[in-house]
Amino acid sequence: MTAAIEVNAVEKSFGNVAIIRDLNLSVAKGERHAIIGPNGAGKSTTFNLISGYIKPTSGEIRLNGEVTSGLRPFEINRRGLSRSFQVTNVFARMTVWENVRCAVLWATGHRYAFWKNVDNLPEVKQRTAEILDDIHLSHRRDVPAGLLTYAEQRELEIGITIAGGASVIMLDEPTAGMSHAETERAVALIRRLTEGRTLVIVEHDMSVVFGLADRISVLVYGHIIASGTPEEIRGNPKVKEAYLGEEVD
Repeated sequence: MTAAIEVNAVEKSFGNVAIIRDLNLSVAKGERHAIIGPNGAGKSTTFNLISGYIKPTSGEIRLNGEVTSGLRPFEINRRGLSRSFQVTNVFARMTVWENVRCAVLWATGHRYAFWKNVDNLPEVKQRTAEILDDIHLSHRRDVPAGLLTYAEQRELEIGITIAGGASVIMLDEPTAGMSHAETERAVALIRRLTEGRTLVIVEHDMSVVFGLADRISVLVYGHIIASGTPEEIRGNPKVKEAYLGEEVD
């Protein structure tokens, strides 16, 4: 079966500094795959390479069997990949409803046209309402996104990410800065909304990683030193030495 994401011998240098070195990664369709590693390991750079925000110096990236390395982010998005960012990225002055509706409009085939009133598009209204219900923000639909709590903004961003109907979802530290209760709620939301899709997640909270991921890849100095099930990673001595240490005991 064709993998959802394939990264083959990818290198990325900025000037004379090599950030990503001989990166090889395969994520199966429908799999929840976590990428972990110490600060500065290259996790966000890997996300940016896969989603097209930066181009590899060498190597090849495929999405559902199609070469996407070198394509622009919106072109990759139209081929079925959607991502969130480490820093919350919503339209602060627009309402919760308007934020989600923007993502739904493209997914439902609507393009900019000054003679169209978006309030008269029933399929857009229905899908937007469904997503707001899914992320438990229906009661906040008319609130400017910038006035939401931090946890609510992260939930909104997840809603925006899945609104386009992408088959591959990438989430960059979705629970960063959350309390324990907020993290549990976010994990339950991610698990439910990504059911049947491919999920790639970067996360520092090991309880989230080991509780959510089907497979885990460990990135150290721009190179994956191990990939496997949570149990395999938990018991891998190279991983313990390089990153996890006593956290897995």
